[in-house]
Amino acid sequence: MLTVWGRKSSSNVQAVMWCIGELGLAYRRHDVGHSYGGNDTPVFLAMNPNGTIPVLRDGDGPPLWETGAILRYLSSRYATASFWPPDPLARAEVDMWAEWAKINVTLSFTVPIFWRVVRTSSHDIDWARVRQAIARLGKILDIAEARLSSRRFLCGDALTLADIQFGHILYRYFDVGIERPTHPAIERYYDELTSRAAFQEHVMVSYAELRAC
Repeated sequence: MLTVWGRKSSSNVQAVMWCIGELGLAYRRHDVGHSYGGNDTPVFLAMNPNGTIPVLRDGDGPPLWETGAILRYLSSRYATASFWPPDPLARAEVDMWAEWAKINVTLSFTVPIFWRVVRTSSHDIDWARVRQAIARLGKILDIAEARLSSRRFLCGDALTLADIQFGHILYRYFDVGIERPTHPAIERYYDELTSRAAFQEHVMVSYAELRAC
């Protein structure tokens, strides 16, 4: 049994939970962080001295933290070859796109756009800065657009760990109230993700509790 500490409205927790859902693994999850608190207690800090979520424990194994590390652990232990290839080069390609999504897409969206639109009071939103950030993100998404123009998923015809890291951001990207550049291949890809039961359950989650008052 997997145990996950982290609120369901956290995008990092969503990536881990979506992966768990796709792999069909049994779990229990505890709401921790943000308004739920609990991530600054001695017990939690003994598991993760950074005080961040998610944290995962597999059975009575040691606690694991950092989203990418957790995803790679789950994939290495439980995933099929199509999701996390055993061949080093094929696996490196999946890992490369996963890292690309984490470093480029997530960092270019979460704080510069999502926080400035959703987690900022409406009268304090600097829309000029938001539009600049959208334009920068759009150029990054051009890379995924080109990739997905000839592939069903980022690394071929099967969902992989790379899609977990990229796809979980797209729900908020397409849901938040902004004007977006047109990316037909990404839109087709996102539509397919939204038909997956695990994506619906763990990623298409309300973020109302994060909105600024």
